[in-house]
Amino acid sequence: MSSLTVIARWRFAPGRRAALAPLVDELVDRSRAEPGCRSYRVFVDESDPDVLVLVEEYLDAAAVDAHRASEHFQRLVLGQIVPGLVSREVQRVVPLR
Repeated sequence: MSSLTVIARWRFAPGRRAALAPLVDELVDRSRAEPGCRSYRVFVDESDPDVLVLVEEYLDAAAVDAHRASEHFQRLVLGQIVPGLVSREVQRVVPLR
């Protein structure tokens, strides 16, 4: 079983980060409770507080797919958080070795 890491970079529209913070907190809590989630951490860009970087580690691609299909991802991320973003980048990466 190989792990899969997702790195997401979110840039909030000016003034939106504080309003959306409770949704991010809920997303973190619910995502960490998923059976396929190994780790889910959120960082703020040191030079730009409107940028969050999410580093999510899953057991495998099926666990990532289950996360993206989950009720909380659909409702929180796609339904409420993404509309408050200026940009969103997502990368799937695997360990080199």
